[in-house]
Amino acid sequence: MPTNLPETMRQIRFTGAGGPEVIAVETVPLPKPAAGQVLVEVVAAGVNRPDIMQRQGSYPPPKGATEIPGLEIAGRIAELGEGVTGFSEGDEVCALVISGGYAEFAVAEAGQVLKRPEPLSLVEAAGLPETTFTVYSTVIQRGRLKKGETFLVHGGSSGIGTTAIQIAKQHGARVLTTAGSAEKCRFCEELGADAAINYRESDFAEEVKRLTDGRGVDVILDMVGAAYLQKNIASLAVEGRLVQIAFMQGYKAENLTLTPIMLKRLTLTGATLRAQAKEAKAAIAEGLKRDVWPLVEAGQIRPIVHATFPLEEARKAHELMETSSHSGKILLTTGR
Repeated sequence: MPTNLPETMRQIRFTGAGGPEVIAVETVPLPKPAAGQVLVEVVAAGVNRPDIMQRQGSYPPPKGATEIPGLEIAGRIAELGEGVTGFSEGDEVCALVISGGYAEFAVAEAGQVLKRPEPLSLVEAAGLPETTFTVYSTVIQRGRLKKGETFLVHGGSSGIGTTAIQIAKQHGARVLTTAGSAEKCRFCEELGADAAINYRESDFAEEVKRLTDGRGVDVILDMVGAAYLQKNIASLAVEGRLVQIAFMQGYKAENLTLTPIMLKRLTLTGATLRAQAKEAKAAIAEGLKRDVWPLVEAGQIRPIVHATFPLEEARKAHELMETSSHSGKILLTTGR
């Protein structure tokens, strides 16, 4: 270990399954990067819905991973593991991590580390990895969104939603979204959405039908789940693709009518990011370097940061996320 590193660090641990009250700060020895990994001195870490689920006991980290929460970080490389090339100590980076982000130092697979885009601070860059890896791999790769197609993302004001609006728009698609208030709808349209539907006031399937002259959309990115499934199917055009990435309102659909799937030749697919092999995530990172990072460098895509909290105030960050009142990302900062 480089001699300038401290022996201990602060990190967040969940003392059990439950509400924000189970969030605690502890002091522990620094982790050590294995071969192919880097140790990052964390400046900021993203707060994401899976962190909430992990805290509640419904989304444990994969076997062998640390139980410390946190899926994305930004900071400076503090130490290189054996065999790592292309990086140097001190490089400013952001990274997707399988867990462990809520800490002053975190280990990341080198293949999932990306250089900090020039226009962004390290705090802002912490809001990039989880959403860009997710949106690029699901909308562009799995959903096969093409220039000139119409795309619908639910929850457009969320971290995933704000990223999906920007990436799809830069990809040349017409972008529709749903949001839960007139204010959030305006926010989404200012960000680039061609139309935003207030799902509390309108039937989104009827609005999609109206906005597309009855044709429907080509790709839908959904995290709501069973409650939206039948309407999502109704909202898809012929050869449309529905990509499921979460199920906030149910994972089991009842009384589903399958006929439209056959008549419209639809594709229903889905993915989770965390459980994928590091090689698969490294391949996504290469796609991001090629197709998305230049747009971030040019200022055409940016993370939308709603709020930041010091690491020791992680409870407040979780409480805010659970209100769903935020627009964009919630971040923790270490002060480093």
